[in-house]
Amino acid sequence: MTVAPLTVVVAINPQASFGKRREVGPRVAERLRQAGHEVVAIAEPNVELLRRETIRAVEAGTDALVVVGGDGMVSLGTNIVAQTDIPLGIVPSGTGNDLAAGLGIRVDDAEAATDQLLEALGKPPRLIDAGLIRHGELTTWFACVVSAGFDAIVNERANQMSRPRGPSRYVFAMLRELATLKPIEYEVEVDGIISRRRALLISVANNVSLGGGMRIVPHAELDDGYLDLFVVEPMSRPAFLRVFPKVFQGTHTTLPEVSFQRARTVKLNADGVIAYADGERIGPLPIEISLVPGSLRVLS
Repeated sequence: MTVAPLTVVVAINPQASFGKRREVGPRVAERLRQAGHEVVAIAEPNVELLRRETIRAVEAGTDALVVVGGDGMVSLGTNIVAQTDIPLGIVPSGTGNDLAAGLGIRVDDAEAATDQLLEALGKPPRLIDAGLIRHGELTTWFACVVSAGFDAIVNERANQMSRPRGPSRYVFAMLRELATLKPIEYEVEVDGIISRRRALLISVANNVSLGGGMRIVPHAELDDGYLDLFVVEPMSRPAFLRVFPKVFQGTHTTLPEVSFQRARTVKLNADGVIAYADGERIGPLPIEISLVPGSLRVLS
């Protein structure tokens, strides 16, 4: 298939998968150029500089933004192009590649993922939903999941760990945090209805998975116009340990301690809880999460 030449900004995280896949970004840029596209490749030594330079390049004019890395790079890209006409392409090469997996992009083969990207550039982009988090005076877009409980605590721990290098880091972080596992008292407002809930964790999902394949809401859809509220009620540590492996298979959904609820807006508050979105730290609760249907164009 012949595709008209486009201008493509490629934002590369050279530290994706702890630097083990440094070759992926330059290879993606090379293949785009070989296909006749004009490529603006950006790879900076830290995330803030990468974000600033990517915003500058996108504002200078582009037909697409491609991110090379994991869900942290997807978060960066989403926050740049949400509610614009610029589509987001993903070549997954990170520790967690959950949005790519949700979109059907190959997460185990960068060459195959680049093939998909090149093909997608010749088609109209897919419209999916994105969520908007209000945290004080700040707003942050997300595409996958907001974590606000034990899962967020695990994420905080995993981000502080240098080993192991891969998705298993989340499992080791979870095992470390189990020693202090205890229920959290939440105030939850779902589409205007307020309740108090005692839970081990509460997540608000747009996508199926987080943390490199934990399928917390296996029935979630990226374009159904709804968020999915996921709640795990209190249980013992041994019970939680038995439940945890089921999450990777998505077979936990019938457990009595697990519940799901569709929503368009969710407000969460609890003392001492840090929220994460797509693996990126948002800050302490309270937060308000709302869905913006069809607000993100993706190449898939």
